[in-house]
Amino acid sequence: MNDNVNNTTEQDEEVTSNPFAAVESGEAENENQEKKRSAKSIIGEILLYAVLIFCCIYVIPNYVVQRTVVNGQSMENTLHNRESLFIDKISYRFVKPSRYEIITFEPPEDYKKSEDELYVKRIYGLPGETIQIKDNDILINGQKVEDKYAKKGMDEAGIAEEPIKLKDDEVFVLGDNRGVSQDSRIIGPIKLNRIQGRAVLRIWPISKFGTIDK
Repeated sequence: MNDNVNNTTEQDEEVTSNPFAAVESGEAENENQEKKRSAKSIIGEILLYAVLIFCCIYVIPNYVVQRTVVNGQSMENTLHNRESLFIDKISYRFVKPSRYEIITFEPPEDYKKSEDELYVKRIYGLPGETIQIKDNDILINGQKVEDKYAKKGMDEAGIAEEPIKLKDDEVFVLGDNRGVSQDSRIIGPIKLNRIQGRAVLRIWPISKFGTIDK
């Protein structure tokens, strides 16, 4: 009985003292760790790509910047039909609109032809101001303001023939090409929550690539 026990112990000692067995065991452990690290790396890359794709498809177009195409002549000579623009959709979350900025917005429901239709116009009247169009001049709080962007004069003052007091959440917009523009003279003041963003960059045609003058 004792001899058998001793023999088993000696065999165990011989096995554990084998240097090659220790090396093989270490290599196997390293391989397992590498496989675990590799699996984590792959999962991390997949998650990163998923986040990037989500940002590109949903977050950026809806909340940061959006491409839009001009349709019509109402903003000539600043913008022309079929030109492509980048719209900054985040600035107005932090700052208020300024006079003369070009914006895109959802028209009032009575003037919408489709759910995704947007108008592009220039801001003249700001929240809380009183605006009037008189003798082809634009008056803000009774004072004439500069109107260097107009392609030509206005045939009609529309509802702005009489002074309009803008609410704290409204702006008054005009197209640069007043003769063909359906703007606040017709559709009324625009609510701030209908503004989609500010036109900041012309990306097409390439020959006119660059920022858009305020």
